[in-house]
Amino acid sequence: MVALRRKIALAEADVICINIAVLLAFLAVHGISIPQEFVNVLPKMCIVFTVISIFIYSTFQLYKSLWKYASVDELMMIILSSLIASLAAYICCSLLIITIPVNVYLLYCLISMAFTAGVRLSFRVLRRLHVVRLCNGVKEYKRVMIVGAGEAGAMVIKELKNHPEMGLKPVAAIDDDKAKQGARILGVPVYGGREYIKEIAERKAIDEIIVAMPSVPRSEIRSILNECKKTKCRLRTLPGIYELINGKITVKHIRDVQIEDLLGREPVKINLEEVSQYLEDKVVLVTGGGGSIGSELCRQVARFKPRKLLILDIYENNAYMLHQELFRHYPELDQEVLIASIQDRPRIEAIFSKYRPDVVFHAAAHKHVPLMEGNPTEAIKNNVFGTLNVAECADKYGAKRFVLISTDKAVNPTNIMGATKRVAEMIIQAMDAHSKTEFVAVRFGNVLGSNGSVIPLFKKQIEEGGPVTVTHPEVNRYFMTIPEAVQLVIQAGAMAKGGEIFVLDMGEPVKIVDLARDLIRLSGFEPDVDIKIEFTGLRPGEKLYEELLMAEEGLTATKHEKIFIGKPLFSDLDTLRKELDNLKHILMGSDEGLVEYIARLVPTYRPMRKEMGNAVG
Repeated sequence: MVALRRKIALAEADVICINIAVLLAFLAVHGISIPQEFVNVLPKMCIVFTVISIFIYSTFQLYKSLWKYASVDELMMIILSSLIASLAAYICCSLLIITIPVNVYLLYCLISMAFTAGVRLSFRVLRRLHVVRLCNGVKEYKRVMIVGAGEAGAMVIKELKNHPEMGLKPVAAIDDDKAKQGARILGVPVYGGREYIKEIAERKAIDEIIVAMPSVPRSEIRSILNECKKTKCRLRTLPGIYELINGKITVKHIRDVQIEDLLGREPVKINLEEVSQYLEDKVVLVTGGGGSIGSELCRQVARFKPRKLLILDIYENNAYMLHQELFRHYPELDQEVLIASIQDRPRIEAIFSKYRPDVVFHAAAHKHVPLMEGNPTEAIKNNVFGTLNVAECADKYGAKRFVLISTDKAVNPTNIMGATKRVAEMIIQAMDAHSKTEFVAVRFGNVLGSNGSVIPLFKKQIEEGGPVTVTHPEVNRYFMTIPEAVQLVIQAGAMAKGGEIFVLDMGEPVKIVDLARDLIRLSGFEPDVDIKIEFTGLRPGEKLYEELLMAEEGLTATKHEKIFIGKPLFSDLDTLRKELDNLKHILMGSDEGLVEYIARLVPTYRPMRKEMGNAVG
């Protein structure tokens, strides 16, 4: 309603300005004594000029722009629409045999152009007066430094000045470009390069730093953020340029720096054509579809228009929420939630028999290392025999592709979770040699923010005032974001020939204690001052360092720079089935002998001593 009133007000102002412009054009040509023949046609002219001009202005969408943010683009539209309107009026008057000196049209064009721009400019003036009034009403400002004095930085400064209600006042800018240093952007001085961030922050009493460099590589952003971390300022940033619609920046795009930004990982590029070929118009089943990895798989698969998406999970709440989310974003998507346990072979068999999925992403698993150390039976039931159930049904009912979500903990495992995931890899590699289904595994490290990861735990501990618990000062892990991991999983699925273990490029390992310190700083606290960090000792089954490849595995590059293939280590299917039958027999008794038998199946499994600690989290 407000927008409609604004459009009507603009149109009314334009009608008045058009008629005045016609009159002024006549007066400029003839003076006060306008010939009578022109006086007689003046009303007709006003009607013609008004109708044509308003029509042209509407065609050029001069009533849709937000003129309080008007720029050179809007000015060019005004100039062009005024020229076209004058030309159209000349043609129309000629057809109606309304004879008017050509000078009148030319002068009308210039006068109407000035009036039209002036009316729009008044909106800017009124907006500025409103901003000044709001500024006077804001008693406390937070002083802001902008890192990046390019177009994005200028847009951020402009947005902050246009929205004083946010209580953010840009007072300094930083840029590595020496040509910009010493200049001013919208009144804000540009100081030196990134090496001066800490100094300027202290000198100018900066409260917040906004990194406005959306087109810069993330590795570069990480370097800048490391400089910003030396201050005690709140850190905020813009998303990457690929995340911005039309490159337009508004205040809603400014967000707090997240732990993902500090990783400095570049966005993943996937071959959309390859992915579409094996997902579009296919029935896709995602086990563990309500989990952190499974739900993101569902979101990304939905983009490729599958014929049907099956979300299988044992927990109904997460699956239901995902179902509702997908319905909002993809209302045309044929999706179905299936509540089932992968350990329930008859139920899994019934699902495959009914829906005949073409592609299976197997993400269902028990993955919490310390909990599985205390519950090896459940780890084996789910990760080994659950995988066997789904894989055998995929083979039996003709699935074209089966993608197992594996883990770096399957490499030289020191815990039962990793060992069971290694057995799952062995199952799909053995089955691939005897099946028309292409069985592959994708192995990667930790994902930030996944269920059971350290990030949610650290955030909770920080909210409670600490301490933040870290098992060991030297423990490190590979990390990537959930969307990045899933994109690479989907891409690896497109590259599958059968039997591969795809290994994702996880970048450089990160010390968990450094991750904890960064998260504390991002929360506005000083590590070991405001929030203490305590070391609790390694948990049962926990390694200091994660590995992505076993010693006996080779590493082959693929056409994707972040995806590699480990040399297949085939197991004989008949022999493996006999071993699994023996394992199932042991499961029916007690936990005794389970770990020893898993160690027999996985020669690289080296169980760690229980006495190493029992801390969880």
